[in-house]
Amino acid sequence: MKKLEFKIDINANAKKVWDTMLSPDSFKEMVSASYPGSYFKGQWKEGENIQFLSAREGGTLANIVELIPYEYILAKHIAVINADGSEDRKSEQAKGWIGTTEEYNFAEKNGKTEVKVVVNTSPEWENMFSDGWPSNLKKLKEICERSRVGAATV
Repeated sequence: MKKLEFKIDINANAKKVWDTMLSPDSFKEMVSASYPGSYFKGQWKEGENIQFLSAREGGTLANIVELIPYEYILAKHIAVINADGSEDRKSEQAKGWIGTTEEYNFAEKNGKTEVKVVVNTSPEWENMFSDGWPSNLKKLKEICERSRVGAATV
């Protein structure tokens, strides 16, 4: 496994950043920076499974292993989801995903939040994450700070 880490500072409190990142609409906007049309199905709750899907309906299935509101999420990939919606746990592609993890850390200080994403992945997916997460985090920052500015001008 290859460990990748991505960080960004956002001018918003952790609750706002958390709520923005985990909202279906703003999540979709955030990931559109690198994976247009991607979205999730499911609930961000400990013990629940969540689907991360592409515009073509394929994707991955992850289990929310640990969740501490406004602080931390650990998701472990447990299957690949085929375009027809079926779960794949046996193909070589699935074996490359199963067991990989994504951690989301939210650390607030003085009204600002550092978001750190730690991905443990197979080397074959390293470029996808390395190309995608920096753009996604910049988009998250833009969304959080845009709505902050909009609220201040009302």
